[in-house]
Amino acid sequence: MNRIEKKLKEEEKILSVYFTAGFPRLDDTLEIISKLEKSNVDLIEVGIPFSDPLADGETIQRSSKKAIGNGMTIHKLFTQLKHLRKTVKIPVILMGYLNPIMQFGIEKFCLKSKEIGVDGLIIPDLPIEIFLEEYFDLFNKINLFNIFLITPQTSEERIKLIDRNSKGFIYMVSSSSITGSKKNLEDTSFKYFDKISKMNLNNPTIVGFGISNRKTYEKVIRKSKGAIIGSSFINFIEQNSLDNIGEFIKKFR
Repeated sequence: MNRIEKKLKEEEKILSVYFTAGFPRLDDTLEIISKLEKSNVDLIEVGIPFSDPLADGETIQRSSKKAIGNGMTIHKLFTQLKHLRKTVKIPVILMGYLNPIMQFGIEKFCLKSKEIGVDGLIIPDLPIEIFLEEYFDLFNKINLFNIFLITPQTSEERIKLIDRNSKGFIYMVSSSSITGSKKNLEDTSFKYFDKISKMNLNNPTIVGFGISNRKTYEKVIRKSKGAIIGSSFINFIEQNSLDNIGEFIKKFR
């Protein structure tokens, strides 16, 4: 069983944390993952830095620029995570844009991800039609989950298509804005969550974008299986010692 699937069955609610690989320092990646697990995070998303991250706000863009400047590459990330599963038990997802993954080689990237113990990928700019036509068999064969995003602008027809072809969970983007752009979610976001809930999808949803405090986190998990903390965590590790990660997580649960 894929670790993502197992974790979703074990936990009533999921707290997922996103951070950019190679930030704030090049070799911090595995240490951050380990400290997040020890802080009782359920799921970790490791971002692959990219020079043109279209969906990301200022904070993640800044962290990507710094990570690239530090020397982070896909090859370097795989080297850092080579012994991931000697110490880390919880699910780990890699999140990155299609262009650098294609330059690396998609099949090679997927096989290497599986080899080191990665459980899923999030590739925001990979259309589901292309995935189904060209990569579905590869992902299915190695039991690597591809996590799709939906937004308030995604049509019901497309949401149903994504649901039929998803494993694990669906990443429910809270609004049409970029990551980290709002301190609190608007009422329209919660109306959107209610709309998705009424669709009775086969896969659970986990909400990302704009979740930066406990109040918002608690409101969101009433409407979904869980929530993803990204920009606020990146801001925290930029300004604080990694030894204080546990204190940050306590602010949410």
